[in-house]
Amino acid sequence: MRAIVIEGTQGLDSLHLREINDPPAPVADQLLVRVRAAGVNRADLLQSRGLYPAPPGAPADIPGLEFAGEIEHRGPTALGPLQVGDRVFGITG
Repeated sequence: MRAIVIEGTQGLDSLHLREINDPPAPVADQLLVRVRAAGVNRADLLQSRGLYPAPPGAPADIPGLEFAGEIEHRGPTALGPLQVGDRVFGITG
């Protein structure tokens, strides 16, 4: 899969499109979303300059909190009306 990766602390010049490992299959009540669009916000820009930490548990070199896309897989105990193929948006660490 592709991701924007922070390499350095030069702000926008530190952001590069790279191939990274696919995420693991969702477990329990998790959903896996195929991201079609992502936002870059102030926290992301500060993180790309080394001035803002990544959220706890999030990779320090992959910015991006806001996303939109389609549900690709559901964990085995995922509840609610959302199904594979549904379009979603959200914010995450």
